[in-house]
Amino acid sequence: MYPKEIEKYLLKVQKPGRYVGGEPHSVVKEKKDVEVRFAFCFPDIYEIGMSHLGIKILYGAFNQVPYFWCERVFAPWIDMEQHMTENHIPLYALESGDPVKDFDFIGFTLQYELSYTNILNMLKLSGIPLRSADRPELFHIVVAGGPCACNPEPLADFFDLFFLGDGEEVDPEVMELYRQCKKEGTGKQEFLRRAAQIEGVYVPSLYDVEYNGDGTVRRYTAKEGAPATVRKRVVNNMDTAYFPESFPVPLIDVVHDRVSVEVLRGCIRGCRFCQAGFLYRPFREKSIETIDRQCQALCASSGYDEISLSSLSTSDYSCLLELLDHLHRWTEKEKVSLSLPSLRVDNFSPELMARVNSVRKSGLTFAPEAGSQRMRDVINKNVTQEELMRTVNTAFSEGWTRIKLYFMIGLPTETMEDVEAIVELGNQVVDVFFQNKEKPRGKAVEVSLSAAAFVPKPFTPFQWFGQDTMEVLHEKQQALKTAHRSKRVSVSYHGAQTSFLEAVFARGDRRLCSVLEKATEFGLRFDGWDDCFDFERWMEAFQACGLDPAFYANRVRDFEEVFPWDHLDYGIRKDFLLEECRRAYAAQTTPNCREICSGCGASCYKGGICVDKRKDLV
Repeated sequence: MYPKEIEKYLLKVQKPGRYVGGEPHSVVKEKKDVEVRFAFCFPDIYEIGMSHLGIKILYGAFNQVPYFWCERVFAPWIDMEQHMTENHIPLYALESGDPVKDFDFIGFTLQYELSYTNILNMLKLSGIPLRSADRPELFHIVVAGGPCACNPEPLADFFDLFFLGDGEEVDPEVMELYRQCKKEGTGKQEFLRRAAQIEGVYVPSLYDVEYNGDGTVRRYTAKEGAPATVRKRVVNNMDTAYFPESFPVPLIDVVHDRVSVEVLRGCIRGCRFCQAGFLYRPFREKSIETIDRQCQALCASSGYDEISLSSLSTSDYSCLLELLDHLHRWTEKEKVSLSLPSLRVDNFSPELMARVNSVRKSGLTFAPEAGSQRMRDVINKNVTQEELMRTVNTAFSEGWTRIKLYFMIGLPTETMEDVEAIVELGNQVVDVFFQNKEKPRGKAVEVSLSAAAFVPKPFTPFQWFGQDTMEVLHEKQQALKTAHRSKRVSVSYHGAQTSFLEAVFARGDRRLCSVLEKATEFGLRFDGWDDCFDFERWMEAFQACGLDPAFYANRVRDFEEVFPWDHLDYGIRKDFLLEECRRAYAAQTTPNCREICSGCGASCYKGGICVDKRKDLV
């Protein structure tokens, strides 16, 4: 529970329920029985962190070991942070109320580049030195995992180690090693040397980096026995992988207030902009029986009456209709609704939606990503104009009247005609509604177009491309606004400045650590929130450190360039990504993994769909 000294401030802040703990199924242990304490820090507010499935999985996995105790820590919002700072109250964990500085491990999940200042601010609020070199003892081991760990270099000076890939097995292995080192009286450096030998563990202090005269990376050199290349960890069997039967149930509303059950991991599609689609390969599914068992257990323990079948692309689950029929055997009787958060244009059907009884007829969302067919081929979306029109026509026939379509602007090879095609596509959707004789009577159609700025990411075929400058992105946003005339079509777009900063840290190197430290000195945090983001102050931080952010965000990279993440192995061959990049220039598509194996490299893990398509792996 929360420390007593915080009690007097709870009625002075927004949503005091963020800070009190005590939720059902939160894990409290006797300290005398615990040998390793892990503070799981989510670098955003409680409502966002408590909606994240990863923290629930790892929280349960750690706490099932009797002598490990994992507790949750969230970033305090501005009002609570002010009270804590003014009254010298350190950041604390929700289960015990103990300060974070009392923990062996301080672990962060890296979900989003604009959360990096929150990470440093949380360490600062905890009274823990920011830089790893300033924490010489075998204590306060600062670790991280998650998608952004695929390029951890902008954070390398602050973290002792990073977990690459799936964390269910590798994280507890490192905690067990730490436990043994504590018993032996081993120092921190020896612990890190041993940890580096565990597959999926990257210790940045064991790698020296050299730069060329033009600022690009020359090479990374491993030392003290560390492997030259660090390979990500993969859990092949999703049926036997750990998944919790209960999790702390929040006492206040959170972003995703429902049961979330992972049905598969990975993606078959190969969209060239999508980092997650490559990072989480190979594609692995759970069985219907496992999903059913986990859904029932979580509904029984949590009391929720809605289940979200979660993945990067749930509608690609190979037996989806059969799964939904299986779940309906008990969900309809128990009045539990089902939702699919990720539907694709090319496999939407009335048969599918008839089985998903929680989708309101008022709104439906799809992501064509690009307005023109040429651009959809460039990004390998593998969705045609005919499929999209057929899908929205089906949706209107089934009673939907509101369609939201997600797009990106600033994609490689994009022209102004491609941008304007986004609005034209919205107009065509409206036309389909009025041409549909089975559309709902007495209801108007609403089509919402949302355009985000493209951000080039590591381990994608677009990692070589430069992001459009902010001036060009503003021109494209203006083109969207100018082309938009229909009252039945609305257009929105996201800020170019935050996307620019995201691109800087997505493809950045170790020199950016000084920029993050300076930004933290300037008081920057919650950069993903519009009311906190201060672009001018960020530019001052770059200037103070003598670094040009455009070098990282806007520069087109040579095919021979060494990337800051080239010594990390996510199972995707760089030459495969390069070939996909060339195919993008030619607007050539690549079939999905179910149709044919394109030899991306993920077969090295000998699991999932790779085994099905590559009989030589069996």
